Amino acid sequence: MDVSSLIVFLAIGAIAGWLAGVITKGGGFGLLGDIVIGILGAVVGGYVFGIMGVSAGGFVGAIVTATVGAVILLFLIRLIKRA
Repeated sequence: MDVSSLIVFLAIGAIAGWLAGVITKGGGFGLLGDIVIGILGAVVGGYVFGIMGVSAGGFVGAIVTATVGAVILLFLIRLIKRA
């Protein structure tokens, strides 16, 4: 992985994490937290989309997939924190 790919990877994670925080009314977790949530969300979103047979390509597709996964991840985290 070269430097430009790493920067794009981190940017997608940051955007997806921030969007998930806004969607779930969490307000975000700072830059590093947003990146982590976005990257983990990309894994979750890729798994969920794969099960459903949906594929999203390109930069926007990656952001959508990661955001959906991050929203699911945040929902599950908040369910666990309430219990």
